Amino acid sequence: MKVLIIGLGSIAKKHIEAMRRQIANVEIFALRTGNSATAAVYPSVINLFSLNEVEFETLDFIIISNPTSKHFEAINICNQFGKPLFIEKPLFSEITNKTEQLVKDVILAETKTYVACNLRFLDALKKLKELVHHSRINEVNVYCGSYLPDWRPNVDFRKIYSANREMGGGVHIDLIHELDYVYWLFGKPSGHRSFLKSSSSLEISAIDYANFIWEYPMFTASIVLNYYRKDPKRTIEVVTTEGTYIADLLNNAVSLNGAVIFRSNQTILNTYDDQMNYFIDHVIGANENFNTIEEANTILKLCIQD
Repeated sequence: MKVLIIGLGSIAKKHIEAMRRQIANVEIFALRTGNSATAAVYPSVINLFSLNEVEFETLDFIIISNPTSKHFEAINICNQFGKPLFIEKPLFSEITNKTEQLVKDVILAETKTYVACNLRFLDALKKLKELVHHSRINEVNVYCGSYLPDWRPNVDFRKIYSANREMGGGVHIDLIHELDYVYWLFGKPSGHRSFLKSSSSLEISAIDYANFIWEYPMFTASIVLNYYRKDPKRTIEVVTTEGTYIADLLNNAVSLNGAVIFRSNQTILNTYDDQMNYFIDHVIGANENFNTIEEANTILKLCIQD
């Protein structure tokens, strides 16, 4: 199997390692910026520096994992070749007439697409989905808070993408995983509002606090995200008539009324393997998908449009 990966940052390397664990004899090409004299070598990955070097007709699929601001250009080019696209989240850095048209073009071309949100494969969330499927839900509260300076030790956090509004960063975009899994669990909301702010002690230009309110016919979901919490917390609380379910994503566990009823030894890295398996077996193999470019575009609109 031959795969092209566009961009070779930290997330791309996670996808590469997942491919190596899941696909026998995979041949990986990386389309890089710069040139062969300056580009770092990643083991068993063939560096390419121009589209002219890419033999698109020989590829089995393409992974797009370059900076989000570059996704539009990459998707637009790759769509011409009809190869399945595995696109890292978020889909785009903004919603424009051009991005809307590109989504339509991809659908019209019948290009197979999957937008990566690996938390859908976390055991605790899968178990929660099963547990509340037939429940009468009264309220949903999602919280994801962590400390941005701890994300990349020994790096000035003020200089990274996440901290800079002008680079397209912001907690609402970085943690779109939370919006994605709420959409996956409960579907598209009938109404939505958001409050985005940048005024914390971090003193960064990007949004560092976000609060989304999603309205459903029988309940309301509140989703709170932040960059400044030193003791990380990542949970979803579902208040039902039979009690309160809490999925603790950091510990991969589910409790009901305070008592743990499910726990998994699965790691976050395992979810990358499960995700890659899903893409190969279902998106490519069976033409089934639960996060197409169209769905991911809908979630992105819920994220950045009020």
